[in-house]
Amino acid sequence: MNRRTFTQALATAALTAAAPSLPSKAQSAETAPQAGPFPLSVMLWTVFTELPFEQRLAKIAEAGYSNVELVGEYRKWSEADFAKANAARKRLGIKFDATAGLDHGIADPATRDAFLADLREGLGPMETLGCPAMIVMAGNVVPGLSRETQHQAAIETLKRAAAMVEGRKIEGQPVHLLLECIDPEENPKYYLQSAAEGIEIVRAVNHPQVRFLYDIFHEQIAEGNLIEKLEKHSDVISLVHIADVPGRHEPGTGEINYSNIYRKLGELKYRGMVAMEFRPTGEAVAALRKAKNMAWRDAKV
Repeated sequence: MNRRTFTQALATAALTAAAPSLPSKAQSAETAPQAGPFPLSVMLWTVFTELPFEQRLAKIAEAGYSNVELVGEYRKWSEADFAKANAARKRLGIKFDATAGLDHGIADPATRDAFLADLREGLGPMETLGCPAMIVMAGNVVPGLSRETQHQAAIETLKRAAAMVEGRKIEGQPVHLLLECIDPEENPKYYLQSAAEGIEIVRAVNHPQVRFLYDIFHEQIAEGNLIEKLEKHSDVISLVHIADVPGRHEPGTGEINYSNIYRKLGELKYRGMVAMEFRPTGEAVAALRKAKNMAWRDAKV
């Protein structure tokens, strides 16, 4: 599933069911998640797509990760499906740290109410799955509207969304809204292609539960100058997405110096989530393990 084209269907479910036959949290020392300078996650749409959901989680745990990000894979789930997923994640020691997939974006004033309705209903599955963050997209450029109009629409929509989630927690964690940019090669019609503008919008909203998702892959294609943005804006960044350019493969396969990126995150004492969102060029478990080891090794300064 590609999170760019996903359309979320909303669902709620009970939390009880028998645990599936999967590996337990008591993993081997080699594969068990270890403490690092910041938590690591895997964006699920990129790996193990041929397997059933619970087996995909087991593979993530085998690679040594304890967090997973979704794109609304639960859109057609029954109550039994939700229960199986929850049993699997608890058995494996995995948390769902973020999801994506709202139907509407924030930069079109005509669809503001629809976006807020999407978010309101989307909180149900987030509660059920213990997932405390929603990735928010801007949507495409609207013909006939100026960029300033769409910029201000994005700010106002996020302010209203922030009021909706203010003080709300899921499994003890504040609910966060994470604004993301998309590069012009992936979607030339997308409104928010600049991390600088995305950060400006988040700062204008000025709410602790509205944060920025810094996607290194997209920003390298769109504007570059990756480390300076980390230095200046780490205070509003809660999630960093990782993939190399070109090809969206694992760090070390392309042009981005991820050792320097991780070193800077360590120097900044960044404690937000760092999520692998790459398509492995080889065997996925091995690629994910290597990416984890590189991130934590280079961030320890």
